[in-house]
Amino acid sequence: MRTVLQRVSKASVTVDGKLISSIGNGLLVLLGIEDADNKEDIDWLSNKIVNLRIFNDENDVMNRSVLDIDGDIIVVSQFTLHAQTKKGNRPSYIKAAKPDVAVPMYEEFVQVLEQKLGKKVGTGIFGADMKVELLNDGPVTIAMDTKNKE
Repeated sequence: MRTVLQRVSKASVTVDGKLISSIGNGLLVLLGIEDADNKEDIDWLSNKIVNLRIFNDENDVMNRSVLDIDGDIIVVSQFTLHAQTKKGNRPSYIKAAKPDVAVPMYEEFVQVLEQKLGKKVGTGIFGADMKVELLNDGPVTIAMDTKNKE
């Protein structure tokens, strides 16, 4: 699993002009899934996300997690995170999982994240043309990959 996390003051997902999810202070998680991903990847990544200390404390130091601030999370499926750009100018998405693998993994990831966060997690609509709007706070943007554990 590959992800880009953005610390946000607010974020929302709209499909066909209809608001699907919105949050205030928290994290926007763009999530790419590949065929090799499994339950271990879900557990590692969800733990890392809810415990990552990237929110400011009273001394303006990034020392609090989304759990500590009672923040919210939106998870948006993003197969383009697995783009391969080595050859030519048209990215290849061969490593991105097809929907029959990716959808159940995405749904399980959201469910595990909800359990760890202790509340509902916002989502987009898998495979839809989504409009994602955000106000990046900081800006703080972090990329992680479960295969490299970084």
